[in-house]
Amino acid sequence: MLQHRHLLGIEGLSKAEITMILDLAELYAAQNRSSQKHSQALAGMTQVNMFFEASTRTQSSFEIAGKRLGADVMNMQMAASSITKGETLIDTAMTLNAMHPDLLVVRHPHSGAVALLAQKVNCAVLNAGDGRHEHPTQALLDALTIRRAKGRLHRLTIAICGDIAHSRVARSNLLLLGKMENRVRLVGPRTLMPSGIGELGVEVTDDMETGLAGADVVMMLRLQKERMDGGFIPSEREYYHRWGLDAAKLAHAKPDAIVMHPGPMNRGVEIDGVLADDINRSVIQEQVEMGVAVRMAAMDLLARGLKAQPEGTMV
Repeated sequence: MLQHRHLLGIEGLSKAEITMILDLAELYAAQNRSSQKHSQALAGMTQVNMFFEASTRTQSSFEIAGKRLGADVMNMQMAASSITKGETLIDTAMTLNAMHPDLLVVRHPHSGAVALLAQKVNCAVLNAGDGRHEHPTQALLDALTIRRAKGRLHRLTIAICGDIAHSRVARSNLLLLGKMENRVRLVGPRTLMPSGIGELGVEVTDDMETGLAGADVVMMLRLQKERMDGGFIPSEREYYHRWGLDAAKLAHAKPDAIVMHPGPMNRGVEIDGVLADDINRSVIQEQVEMGVAVRMAAMDLLARGLKAQPEGTMV
């Protein structure tokens, strides 16, 4: 059982808790491949998905996860909700409390908004991505994918490449991979590197050949144009030439290096389409599959905490 009421980020998780989530997710991954995909871990509980930012992949993954665990799942249409009419996040929390949900899955464009909501609601909250802050379940599913492919999740050389500055996925992965004693390199244009990133104990380079040399894992990131004001990259064509992953650049990594991408992909910008579909190198589809298993595990463990501490005494 997790010693937390909410799952707001990787930062608050211990190495043992990360391993606990991944171990349970392994069981759910096997269950999801069987003919009997459903359990009753969340039977009688209500899960509400609130996505203030659109994300078909993450929202559908959480929805499938909840339903396979036996929860009543409701997707709130935030674009058409009272939020757009001026209701505050605190008002929304009070409304939710009146409905007595058990699990609340939230994605929000502003960093810290999910944590604020968690302080005001009487249920467990899972962060499905908040601004540039964190995306914990993405890092966990990436970790599970790596562990399954490599047989371990420590002492690996992992290159995270592309738009680091705007990526909550990169931040959560940095935290998780660091806790698990991996060597992490950040690769990308200097305009897409956050200031002071080198202080986090990672290697930073703007050269793909240097960054990918001897890497066990190559994790490409989406170019988040919606978060840019312009001027971050010269052009998509130039970006692909210098930082897009193709066979020539991947040749600098280890021969058995795996290729990852959190999606959705901009083919021909961040990654060559043929490489993305190469079943011998790419684990992108397995990342999607592991997303359901990891989210099932996270919600199961939080639900166990709710049942053990019905008065919400956990922090």
